[in-house]
This record gives sequence, C-alpha cells and structure tokens, in this order.
Amino acid sequence: MFKTLKSDFPASIVVFFVALPLCLGIALASGAPLFSGLIAGIVGGIIVGFLSGSQIGVSGPAAGLAAIVLLAIQNFTKEFGDPIMGFKVFLVTVVLAGILQIVFGILKLGIIGYYFPSSVIKGMLTGIGVIIILKQIPHFFGYDKEPEGADSFVEASGENTFSAIFSAIDDITIGSTIIGVVSLIILILWSNVLMKKGKFFELVQGPLVAVVVGIIFYLLTSGNELLAIETTHLVNVPVPDGIESFASQFSFPYFAVIARPDVILTAFTIALVASLETLLCVEATDKLDPHKRVTPTNRELLAQGAGNIVSGLIGGLPITQVIVRSSANIQSGGQSKASAIIHGFLLLISVVTIPHVLNYIPLSVLAAILFIVGYKLAKPSTFKAMYKGGWTQFVPFIITVVGIVFMDLLKGIGLGLAVGIFVVLYRSFQNSHFLHKEGEDVDDGKIKMTLAEEVTFFNKGAILKELDNLPENTYFELDVRKTTYLDNDIIEILEDFAIKARERNITIKLYSERGTVENPQSFVRFFKENPKLNQ
Repeated sequence: MFKTLKSDFPASIVVFFVALPLCLGIALASGAPLFSGLIAGIVGGIIVGFLSGSQIGVSGPAAGLAAIVLLAIQNFTKEFGDPIMGFKVFLVTVVLAGILQIVFGILKLGIIGYYFPSSVIKGMLTGIGVIIILKQIPHFFGYDKEPEGADSFVEASGENTFSAIFSAIDDITIGSTIIGVVSLIILILWSNVLMKKGKFFELVQGPLVAVVVGIIFYLLTSGNELLAIETTHLVNVPVPDGIESFASQFSFPYFAVIARPDVILTAFTIALVASLETLLCVEATDKLDPHKRVTPTNRELLAQGAGNIVSGLIGGLPITQVIVRSSANIQSGGQSKASAIIHGFLLLISVVTIPHVLNYIPLSVLAAILFIVGYKLAKPSTFKAMYKGGWTQFVPFIITVVGIVFMDLLKGIGLGLAVGIFVVLYRSFQNSHFLHKEGEDVDDGKIKMTLAEEVTFFNKGAILKELDNLPENTYFELDVRKTTYLDNDIIEILEDFAIKARERNITIKLYSERGTVENPQSFVRFFKENPKLNQ
C-alpha cells in the first residue's frame, strides 16, 4: 500500500478534515461525550483500516446509528440514575455488538449486501449526497443553532433541517459566509484548473489550502466586529490540560451488566444495523472505486467487529464503514487502505498535540468541503442517467433518495428495496412465458407458448389469463424444453386447463426434453415422470 502513498497521503488529509466534524457531530447527536466520537474515528481508521480488505473504504462513527445510541444511553441513564454509569453500560453493548459481528463474519453472512439492487445503492449514494449538502447550508452561512444541523426533516414542532436553512438565510454571519465562499472558490479552482498546472497542486490538496486560509482568516478578523467568527461557528475539539486530563476522557465498560436481557438486545440491534449499513456502504464504495475492486464482505464484518470491541473497551461509539468518508477518500484520489489508516493517525495526533489549533477552523470551511463531496455523490447527471434507464430503475432510485432525505438511511433503503422487489415480481409476472401465434397472415389457429426457465406461483395470474383467452378450436403447443423449475401451482393450472381444453375443442401438444406428447391426459403424471422440471 506504500506504492500509492503520494496519492493516499493527500486524500487522507481530506478525509481527516471531513471526519473530524462528523465524529464530533455524531457524538453530540448520540447524546454521548464528544471524545467518544473521536475515539471511534481513530479506531475506525487505524484498527479497522489495518484489518479490512477494503482498499478505499473508511470507517468511523455513523449517523445511521445515532438514534439507536441516543435511546440506549437515555434508557440506561434513566435506569441507573447517572449519565456516566449509563454510558458505561452502553459501552458493554458496543463490545458485545463487535463480538456478534465477528460471529456474523464467521458464519459468512457478508453476502447479504449483494442482494440489494443497483438502483437502491445508487439511490443511497445520491440521498446521502443531498443530505450532506442540506445539512451544511446552515454552517456555510454561520447559523449553528444545532451544532451538526437538525437531524429531522419532518419534525412537527421545533426546528428541522428546512427551517434551519431558512433561518440561516435570514440570519447570515458575514465572516462565516465570506470564508465559506472563498473556500468554495478555492476548492473548485483547485480541482478544475490548478491541479492540471503542475505537481505542486497535485501534492497539496485544495481542502488543506482552504482550511489553512480559514484559520488565517479567523485569526486576522478576530477583533473585527463585522467579520469576526464566534466560537460557536468553529470546530470544537476537547482540549485537555495535561496527561491526567487527557486520560480522564476515556471511559470503560461496566461488565457487571453483561448478562442483562436489555443489554443483549441493544447489542444485537447495534450489531445488526451496523453490519447492514457497513455491507451497503461496501457495495456502494466498490461501485465508486475507479479500479472496480471487490471487498471481501465476510472479512469486513470481522474487521468491523474487532473495531467495535476495541472502541467499546476504551469509550468509543459504534463503528461502521461510512460512505461520506469513503466517497471523500475516492474523490480525493485515495488508492489504498493507507489513506484510511493515515487519517486515523492524523485524528489521534491532532487530538493529542494541537486540539487548540483545530478549534480555529471555521465550520463554514468544512461545509464548503462537504458541499463538493455531496455534489459529486448527487450529480444531476445521475438523476438523468437513472431516468433514461426506465421506470424500473428510476422509481426504486428516487424513492430511496426521498426516503433517506426525509426519514433516515435504513428506512429509505428499506423503501427502495421494497419497490425493487415489486419490480422483480412485476418483471417475473411479465416474463413467465412467451406466447406466439404461428403465421400472422394465416389464421390456422396454431398458438405456441414457451415457458421460462423458472416458473413460480408469482406467474400464476399471467399464465392463467393467457390460457383462458385461448379461442375454441385452437391447436395449442406448450414448450417446456428450457424450463428447469415448474411450481406445483402452475402444474395444477395446466391440469385444469387440460379438462377445459377438451370442452373447447383445443388440441394440446407438449414439447419436452423427453420428446413430444400429443394431448397429455394428465400434466401431473407427466411432470412426476419428469422430475427435472419441478426439482
């Protein structure tokens, strides 16, 4: 992986700047200590990065688990009457979830991710891109009533994401907006113009330049009433006073509760959701990979499990592979797992050595970086391409996008998958057979039906309709030579049709691999004698 270090190191810097506010924001949204989000980011980068088979995937705390984590911490805190103890109990569930993920990997359950349609995966990527852009608009204009943007898009009362966007437009912070616009210009010029001018612009990435310019702008304008950026509009990393203060930020599980049913149930829920989110992100990341490498999914579950065990043992949030960081890694030129590992070390080093410097970074600069990431995930060309692919591609795609934006990641994927299954059933209904009338210009009453390779009970309606519509005095040929599976429900339909055919003077001729049968008296007997058709 060191052969591609010249590409991986600049990419790791971009991923670091993307991951830093996300680690803090997800911890805040989860009702957990901010430091727990940073621990999860560090473990996800270093531990999971080393163990994973993914070359460009990046792991860390995920927004998809925030609601589960928040509810668990609140319940444990309420029961034990102490937020510190409640969090320690929660850490037990993280460790157990990691153990369960290792079991999932040993049982080779990683194949589940391959059963999601491409349209749903693309919808997931696009939906996340839209969310990234919408969530960062308040930061871009310096409106930070909620530090990581409102989580809900449809909240009945209080502020939601859309109301936060309108409030941001009405309550613009001049300094944040100016440096946000400047950063956006730097990023666009860097990627579209300057990177083609020489090696220097390839080695020094635009996001790093934007962050440095943002820090300088903050320091230079700190005394200016008009342009000064308040601390609420800056990154907020915990700053320890010394070694003891730094060590006190770590928490450790309270294993005395490990056998409690509610702890085990919470652990299973986290393991299941984290594994599903990881597998979907793996599938999506592999689609984005320019080299089209395939991640070993069972190994990924093992790596994620190990990461969650370590994260839980030292006070971190649950970990999954995260599409936002992974896509930022790919779009920034990351080639191997070195990028993810280096980003983890950068998080660790920065938290230990320069937390006060990180706290000079305006959130509007990071918002500009995430705008670019979000746009690349949700390009208008993607919508256009999916629309051109027909309704069977576009409908699951757009429903997944809308579901993710207005609900959450898993619900949106669930809706898209449900529509995808409906499309499969509809196609199966359509493609169960091929009906052909011999000689369109010659009305000789000969009609041929060729059954598909596999015909199940889903196809009953279509086949029954065609058989009932056959006119009297028809010469009907049924071809099952390509059919390897025929459901008993279909055999019963054919049996009933044979009785009706005699009354309607319909002659039946059956073509099979065993030969031709004229007017089969019993389809049931024929297919029992030819078991290959209904194995």
